Amino acid sequence: MKNLYLFLFLFFSISIFSQGILKGKITGKDNIPLEGVNVYFDGTTFATVSDANGDYSIRYEPNSNSVLVVSFMGYEREYLSGLDNTKPLNIKLTVSKNQLKEVVINKKELFTRAQKLKLFREYFLGQTKNAKSTVIYNEDDIQFKYDKKKLIFTASSDKPLVVVNSSLGYKINYELVGFEIAFDKVSINSKDVINNFYQGVSRFEEVNNSAENLARREKTFQGSQVQFFRNLANREWGADKFLLYSDSHNIDPNARFTISKKDDLVKVEILPQPKVEIKNEENISDIVASYKVMFNNSESSKIVFLTNNFSIYKYGNNSDINNILFLGKIAEKKVGDLLPLNYGM
Repeated sequence: MKNLYLFLFLFFSISIFSQGILKGKITGKDNIPLEGVNVYFDGTTFATVSDANGDYSIRYEPNSNSVLVVSFMGYEREYLSGLDNTKPLNIKLTVSKNQLKEVVINKKELFTRAQKLKLFREYFLGQTKNAKSTVIYNEDDIQFKYDKKKLIFTASSDKPLVVVNSSLGYKINYELVGFEIAFDKVSINSKDVINNFYQGVSRFEEVNNSAENLARREKTFQGSQVQFFRNLANREWGADKFLLYSDSHNIDPNARFTISKKDDLVKVEILPQPKVEIKNEENISDIVASYKVMFNNSESSKIVFLTNNFSIYKYGNNSDINNILFLGKIAEKKVGDLLPLNYGM
């Protein structure tokens, strides 16, 4: 699909226990306590590190569906969900089986590293004003591969990417799980991109909360994917928010979605839709519904549903993001416009 940006996050089952503090001990090989282990809820500012005894304590919120990430150099990363903060959560990490990847310089490479970095920045950070103020401090840790037969460009890193967004005042440690760009011919130019996606887990640290940065954060949040789902969950539609269109006709969202809410969990069912017209260049199969989304009567996007039901959680994240695709203005916002999931909560 031309210019399709798939934002894939790692979300799992929802926790049902009360808000509070999650505590425990982290050990490694031979049950030795590990100091300095990163413990955080994916996509949020909730983070801590283990002390000399391997003990940790972190703020815990139910119904947010955020995954607890436990990360330490030399050990396999752990993703935990369905947590119970009424008892200690002790974690034993497994020694990593993966060796650091060998960097091979191939004189026959079609494209230079500078060209590959440029492409990576474009599809990872984005090209917005915020993105242009965002820097990856350890770009040397990124490894690239271009498969000329499959026309696929991939990127990986054995270390978390240290991303500093001076425009929004955040430092993000981003552990890249996957990054892929597919082309319609042998090329390194964005005009030849068919589709792309990236996925990973992220830890946010606020480094500058000046008035200017706070204002830019709010402007960035307006019209974002997270705001769309929060508004959908709360049935908040309007000319100064989001409007839903089929072709050029404004439609009533209540006639297209059934929404049921219990506490902070919202279940959404997409009602039987009129036959939708899909443009050939999109080349999408298994579509349940496809709508134009207009924010504030000025920013146009498109949302494509490949599922007929999903859940929206407390922060505006949802249960089936890989089957809910965005194109247009919303899709332009990448890591350079990424805010913590708990922003504004």
